[in-house]
Amino acid sequence: MDKLKSVLSGEEGRTQDRTILQAANEASTLGWGTRVKGFVGCFVIGCVCTLLGVCVLFIPKIGITLFIVFYSLGNVCSLCSTMFLMGPVKQLKRMCDKTRALATTIMLTCLVLTLCAAFWWKNFGLALLFCILQLLAFAWYGLSYIPFIRDAMLKMMTMCIK
Repeated sequence: MDKLKSVLSGEEGRTQDRTILQAANEASTLGWGTRVKGFVGCFVIGCVCTLLGVCVLFIPKIGITLFIVFYSLGNVCSLCSTMFLMGPVKQLKRMCDKTRALATTIMLTCLVLTLCAAFWWKNFGLALLFCILQLLAFAWYGLSYIPFIRDAMLKMMTMCIK
């Protein structure tokens, strides 16, 4: 049926010139409503995981481990939620942009170090420190998308240091 539509509309020659990647991209694009629903759903899951992590923090013996897992999973879900709005390739390009490359690197490094400190090194004090750094890095990363906020924060920090 699609072949008939393309012949009748005069687009038959144009569709043959498309590459496989272009065809896959056109077939996998989401509408704006679906993107917003995916963003909201993924962001809510991320927030629920983070809150669940805080709730299980005080369970004896395994509470801190569960907190670290849920907190890190919540941050990953919240970060992935923005991929619904921009698309994964554009999001990854923006994450590696020169204005937010440092924030992205610090955020992802803190996320990995949090999990390493909890599961590999078994040092929960260090894991909690990395959780705090993860929170600050995630906030810095989020602020990097707001124009002029990054510069205002840097000026404010230099004024506070003096």
